[in-house]
Amino acid sequence: MVKPADKGKVSVKQDADYIFHELTRSICPECKTVIDAQIIIQDNKVYMRKRCPTHGWFKGIISSDAQMYVDSVKFNKPGTIPLEFSTEVKDGCPLDCGLCPEHKQHICLALIEVNTGCNLNCPVCFANAGVGYSLTMEQVEFMLDRFVETEGDPEVIQFSGGEPTIHPDLMEMIQAAKDRSIRQIMVNTNGVRIARDDKFLDDLAKQNPVIYFQFDGLRPETYLTIRGEDLLDMKLKALDRLAEKGMDAVLVAAIERGVNTDEVGAILKFGLEHPAVRGVVFQPVTHVGRHIDFDPMERVTIPDVIHGIVDQSDGRFVLEDFVPVPCCFPTCQVNSYVFVDGETTVPLPRLLDIDKYLDYITNRALPKPTNSADVQKALEGLWSASAVAGSEQTADQFQCACGPGMELGYELSHLKDHIFQIAIKDFLDPWTFNVKQVMKCCVGILVPDGRIIPFCAYNSVGYREEIREKLVGEQKLDNNRKKIRLAEQINNPTPASADD
Repeated sequence: MVKPADKGKVSVKQDADYIFHELTRSICPECKTVIDAQIIIQDNKVYMRKRCPTHGWFKGIISSDAQMYVDSVKFNKPGTIPLEFSTEVKDGCPLDCGLCPEHKQHICLALIEVNTGCNLNCPVCFANAGVGYSLTMEQVEFMLDRFVETEGDPEVIQFSGGEPTIHPDLMEMIQAAKDRSIRQIMVNTNGVRIARDDKFLDDLAKQNPVIYFQFDGLRPETYLTIRGEDLLDMKLKALDRLAEKGMDAVLVAAIERGVNTDEVGAILKFGLEHPAVRGVVFQPVTHVGRHIDFDPMERVTIPDVIHGIVDQSDGRFVLEDFVPVPCCFPTCQVNSYVFVDGETTVPLPRLLDIDKYLDYITNRALPKPTNSADVQKALEGLWSASAVAGSEQTADQFQCACGPGMELGYELSHLKDHIFQIAIKDFLDPWTFNVKQVMKCCVGILVPDGRIIPFCAYNSVGYREEIREKLVGEQKLDNNRKKIRLAEQINNPTPASADD
């Protein structure tokens, strides 16, 4: 028998106040269990909504501009398969990382975290730097060899930490990467030692890596909030010293709502005018490591940074100057390039129709120029996680993209100083973790056991804690063995021979 409707019950069906966009897999921010996640669109914003059987429902924003998010899918390029995989498919993504055969992209940029120690104590540190481990040269050489084995012709290696500049073997590590013909070498640093240590800077200049330079703004209070102390003068001094040495730097700005979202235009203007700076990377703060107490509905997303640049640049940039990167999942990163000549700045997307070459979905019947294959290859190189500002390769790709009919007026060795890169990278954390994006991640962490773990999985799922615990344990065991051997030598000295 059908139960009669309650008199107080709503009798007219209601539409939901959101659009269900897709279903994916994520993790619980509390226990890291893999769970289903809904991507929904609400009030022109995109959110992730998910439920853990133990900890309940979670909702967080992943894009403040739904149109940008949805339009980005056309920039999804077919992946390139690595030469080798390091793990088997067993429990499914993201629990088999290493890379496993289900991973959809090779590694464009690999990081080696050479230590956990640091000379700062930043409140937002995603690596939770501090006492822990310091890699040996033997470990680093093995990891570099593994990178070569999986890639054949590795593109970019970045030495990170902790703070890599306090590792005593950093110069030898850079040389080891050069010896393996890795195309581009970067050092990720807070700049403290560059500003204060003359001999270190001299040694670094001889190796001449690109400096991935932490630079969050131009106000002392920005650094007090993000880094825990006023570092502005030190940062400016370090950059000037890099310029004196003729070294190239890429500014890396951690962007936090209510702290420095109003500085993105000023950071970009400063970078365009500083002689050492070849690009700026804006990174919305990642809520892992030390920085896990936040409002997931108020996080900074890629469109926030783009709109900030446009609104704060006095008409120098427009929304169309920023294009998703196809080698990773296109919601992960956007790039732009600018030709700079004195007061003249011309974004590359103004010079040609980028969509015509990097739109992999739309069925276009429009004729392409005879050199279209070369232009597309050049643009794919520029719109890649492996693109390094200040390199001749980037300058060559920029010139090729412009075409033979547009003469930029510089030899390649000088043109590289006039090509400026802008990137916005939105790394995932447990609130925004999306298996779909992780499976196509092209930024990987090299670890001493031979695995290469996608960056966002390493930070969010528990791999970082696993590796750190293992390495700390191994180093404690090794130190104890050394102490035992030393004690044995002291207590049982070798008898002198008759010839002594």
